[in-house]
Amino acid sequence: MPDSLMYQQDNFVVLETNQPEQFLTASELFEKLKTVLQTINSQDLPPDLQNIESLEARVQYLIDTSCELDVGKGQYLQWYAVRLEK
Repeated sequence: MPDSLMYQQDNFVVLETNQPEQFLTASELFEKLKTVLQTINSQDLPPDLQNIESLEARVQYLIDTSCELDVGKGQYLQWYAVRLEK
Protein backbone atom coordinates (compact mmCIF):
# COMPACT_ATOMS: atom_id res chain seq x y z
CA MET A 1 0.00 0.00 0.00
CA PRO A 2 1.49 3.36 -1.03
CA ASP A 3 2.32 5.92 1.62
CA SER A 4 -0.27 8.72 1.70
CA LEU A 5 2.59 11.24 1.83
CA MET A 6 3.20 10.50 -1.83
CA TYR A 7 -0.13 12.09 -2.72
CA GLN A 8 0.06 15.20 -0.58
CA GLN A 9 0.26 18.34 -2.63
CA ASP A 10 1.04 21.01 -0.08
CA ASN A 11 3.76 22.89 -1.95
CA PHE A 12 4.44 23.63 -5.59
CA VAL A 13 7.23 25.07 -7.66
CA VAL A 14 5.88 27.45 -10.30
CA LEU A 15 7.72 28.22 -13.52
CA GLU A 16 6.61 31.23 -15.51
CA THR A 17 7.91 33.15 -18.52
CA ASN A 18 10.61 35.68 -17.57
CA GLN A 19 10.17 35.02 -13.85
CA PRO A 20 12.36 33.23 -11.31
CA GLU A 21 10.95 29.98 -9.97
CA GLN A 22 8.53 30.42 -7.08
CA PHE A 23 7.58 28.07 -4.29
CA LEU A 24 3.88 28.38 -3.44
CA THR A 25 1.54 26.67 -1.04
CA ALA A 26 -1.53 24.94 -2.45
CA SER A 27 -3.74 27.91 -1.53
CA GLU A 28 -1.30 30.38 -3.10
CA LEU A 29 -1.21 28.35 -6.31
CA PHE A 30 -5.01 28.22 -6.29
CA GLU A 31 -5.18 32.02 -6.11
CA LYS A 32 -2.51 32.45 -8.79
CA LEU A 33 -4.31 30.15 -11.22
CA LYS A 34 -7.60 31.83 -10.42
CA THR A 35 -6.11 35.22 -11.33
CA VAL A 36 -4.58 33.87 -14.54
CA LEU A 37 -7.79 32.16 -15.64
CA GLN A 38 -9.69 35.42 -15.18
CA THR A 39 -7.43 37.06 -17.78
CA ILE A 40 -7.88 34.36 -20.43
CA ASN A 41 -10.86 34.46 -22.77
CA SER A 42 -12.97 31.36 -22.16
CA GLN A 43 -12.85 30.44 -25.87
CA ASP A 44 -9.05 30.24 -25.59
CA LEU A 45 -9.16 27.71 -22.75
CA PRO A 46 -8.64 24.00 -23.43
CA PRO A 47 -11.92 22.22 -24.26
CA ASP A 48 -11.97 20.29 -20.97
CA LEU A 49 -11.90 23.58 -19.03
CA GLN A 50 -14.54 25.19 -21.20
CA ASN A 51 -17.01 22.53 -20.04
CA ILE A 52 -16.54 23.54 -16.38
CA GLU A 53 -18.68 26.49 -15.38
CA SER A 54 -17.29 27.85 -12.11
CA LEU A 55 -13.89 29.49 -11.91
CA GLU A 56 -13.02 27.69 -8.67
CA ALA A 57 -13.88 24.31 -10.20
CA ARG A 58 -11.69 25.10 -13.22
CA VAL A 59 -8.76 25.96 -10.96
CA GLN A 60 -9.17 22.81 -8.88
CA TYR A 61 -9.43 20.72 -12.04
CA LEU A 62 -6.15 22.20 -13.30
CA ILE A 63 -4.37 21.51 -10.02
CA ASP A 64 -5.69 17.94 -9.91
CA THR A 65 -5.09 16.97 -13.54
CA SER A 66 -2.45 19.21 -15.12
CA CYS A 67 0.91 20.80 -14.59
CA GLU A 68 0.77 23.56 -17.18
CA LEU A 69 -1.54 26.08 -18.78
CA ASP A 70 -1.21 27.66 -22.21
CA VAL A 71 -1.11 31.38 -21.44
CA GLY A 72 -0.20 32.63 -24.91
CA LYS A 73 2.25 32.22 -27.73
CA GLY A 74 5.82 32.07 -26.46
CA GLN A 75 4.73 32.10 -22.81
CA TYR A 76 4.35 29.35 -20.27
CA LEU A 77 2.98 28.66 -16.81
CA GLN A 78 3.88 25.34 -15.21
CA TRP A 79 3.55 24.00 -11.67
CA TYR A 80 4.85 20.85 -10.03
CA ALA A 81 4.14 19.43 -6.59
CA VAL A 82 7.25 19.35 -4.43
CA ARG A 83 8.06 18.13 -0.97
CA LEU A 84 9.96 20.65 1.12
CA GLU A 85 12.01 19.32 3.99
CA LYS A 86 12.85 21.32 7.07
